[in-house]
Amino acid sequence: MALIEARELTKVYAMGDQTVHALRGVSLDIAAGEFVAIMGASGSGKSTLMNILGCLDQPTSGEYRLAGEAAETMAPDQLAAIRNRHIGFVFQQFNLLPRTSALENVELPMVYAGVRAADRRRRALAALEKVGLAQRASHTPAELSGGQQQRVAIARALVNEPQLILADEPTGALDTQTSEDIMRLLAGLNVQGLTVVLVTHEHDIAAWAGRRIVFRDGLVVEDTRQPPRGAAAAAGLPPAAGSGMPSSEATA
Repeated sequence: MALIEARELTKVYAMGDQTVHALRGVSLDIAAGEFVAIMGASGSGKSTLMNILGCLDQPTSGEYRLAGEAAETMAPDQLAAIRNRHIGFVFQQFNLLPRTSALENVELPMVYAGVRAADRRRRALAALEKVGLAQRASHTPAELSGGQQQRVAIARALVNEPQLILADEPTGALDTQTSEDIMRLLAGLNVQGLTVVLVTHEHDIAAWAGRRIVFRDGLVVEDTRQPPRGAAAAAGLPPAAGSGMPSSEATA
């Protein structure tokens, strides 16, 4: 079953007296449970597509359905609701609130969703445990390493139990070893059933996915299946939510 259905998506921007065609009729399906890497040079259209898939922007023309819901004609409040129900976002720069604890950062999406305080705390702690950071719940971002901050960001993306994780260059601000740890975590979440779509320009990061889509000049120029590096690497992750990460990775 397709979680993402895109048909003939176009996106046109007016920049002064110039017209920029960011997407030129892109069609693709992404099934529930897939792990997809989207690649391409700067200006290729991959980030524009990611914004549309995340219901952060709407296409100029074309159709986009997420979990069967037509998103391309939705009003802003409807788009916010579909984001809250279906999508967890992970960004390159983590986007954590600097003066609040890891726990409070993870609770934030539930505040917007109107979840009661006691339930917020319980679910946020469970999400932090799932990424191996329950013991750092009271720490602020400044007291955490880059890898730990990204783990907090992933816990925040998971806390509303989305169907889809959208990760935009999730390892771009991390060193090689920490990048490996973060990709192992994302691969493990995919093994547990989450659909993961990430944007990256790094081939070694894209190798973790089972499918690679390459953009150039607003078009899909390659869409290939590949043996995912992540399937084997994630095999050591505990499958149950809340079971945590191996201790050797908990400090990444």
